[in-house]
Amino acid sequence: MRSRYSAYVLRLREYLSESWHPSTRPAELMRFDSNDKWLGLEIRDAPFVGGDLTEGFVEFVARSKPAGGGAAQRVHERSRFVREGGRWYYVDGEFPN
Repeated sequence: MRSRYSAYVLRLREYLSESWHPSTRPAELMRFDSNDKWLGLEIRDAPFVGGDLTEGFVEFVARSKPAGGGAAQRVHERSRFVREGGRWYYVDGEFPN
């Protein structure tokens, strides 16, 4: 999750695409081409560290500020990842209440 957040901050489109599972990867990456300023990432829960798991979840809050000004925004998501061939891929996420 941290590497994907860093890829958004650094606008590394190729890395984001490659780390997204092909079954759910969008044709266009939303928010990627905006000039939003990313303000921080808080990992709230990541219980799947280590072991030989093939699926795991990360709950996080990412904050950003629109390039044109305005109030800061936050994305709170519980992301699902799968491991294939020794590599983790983002699959999808849900937005906790």
